[in-house]
Amino acid sequence: MASRSTNPRGASRVRRRVLLGTAVLVVLVALAGLAAYLTRDSRQTSKTSEPHQSSIAASSAASPAESPSPSKRAHALPVPPNTHDPIAFGKAAAAALWSYDTRAYSQAELLTALHRWLTAEIKYADPASVDAVVPSPVLWKEMAANGQFATAKVTEGHFPDSFTRALQADPGTVTQAYVYAVTVSGKQSIAWKGSPAGGAENRVTTLAVQCRPSHPCALAGVMPSVAP
Repeated sequence: MASRSTNPRGASRVRRRVLLGTAVLVVLVALAGLAAYLTRDSRQTSKTSEPHQSSIAASSAASPAESPSPSKRAHALPVPPNTHDPIAFGKAAAAALWSYDTRAYSQAELLTALHRWLTAEIKYADPASVDAVVPSPVLWKEMAANGQFATAKVTEGHFPDSFTRALQADPGTVTQAYVYAVTVSGKQSIAWKGSPAGGAENRVTTLAVQCRPSHPCALAGVMPSVAP
């Protein structure tokens, strides 16, 4: 295992993660999981890969009519919306993070596209948390061999209760970094070649979204724990 103390890139990631966590902590004083966000480790990567693997074995109500030819269902790379609404942005970001198409682009191309969703303010951006929810190159290669793809349907998005209470207690606390917590729920449907019925899973995640008044919203990071 590489030593963090001798890895400048690793130190930079830790520094950005601490800054992002601090910004969110100003507002989310009671939000569970923030401590884990500052100390998260490689277990998150393996944990987030499990849904992609377990979904293959899951049964689903999908029908052949829901599995059109690859040319019709191929997905374009995700593009961030131009909005100043953190909930609307959070819902769009969650859909982008839950969707992929191994037939249409590479894992590296998807990561590059998702990084464009991140805030340009480096001290608040946590690309590692985004990378952790994308299948690894090895897993992507296996998925691509099966023509696996996923679509997402977002059903709801909201500010966590603790976030709302903190804002009500002190509305000015968010004005330093303008980072909001947004919890999004929905469903991810996965299918692959040779399978008329794919798999489906309910998904829920909490995102850190930056929405400064002078700029459209951008993603700051993906929280390791869901805040209700």
